[in-house]
Amino acid sequence: MKVEQISVFLENRAGRLAEVAEILGKNGINIRALSLADTTDFGILRLIVNDREKAKEVLKEAGFTVGITEVVAVEVDDEPGGLAKILTPLSEEGINVEYMYAFVEKSRNKAVLIFRFENTDKAIEVLAKNNITILDGEQVYSL
Repeated sequence: MKVEQISVFLENRAGRLAEVAEILGKNGINIRALSLADTTDFGILRLIVNDREKAKEVLKEAGFTVGITEVVAVEVDDEPGGLAKILTPLSEEGINVEYMYAFVEKSRNKAVLIFRFENTDKAIEVLAKNNITILDGEQVYSL
């Protein structure tokens, strides 16, 4: 139950993020979720898109450095304490969260959280054992 995420390395200068968005849009690629982390010189744009292979191809053709990473998507009720319900069992099992980002599906009152774990397989096992809804790639790509 892993989801493929695209990571794009960007120089930290005006217009680079817009360029990625334009390339994806012109190629019919829909961004489902994203996260941008930056330093002084560069940023890492993490994307969940509806067509990973095509996104990777068109971004590489445009000169971007692109990688694909496996992440885990979980769904939780959009309410106070929802995140704690996910993090508590992971913490109790000593599982480290490397990073995460989220988006809300207002039509269903659900939040979808995207996680990168130090030990992905063990994290999936703990989440499943605690009845936390894990989404597969096709579910996330089509949200």
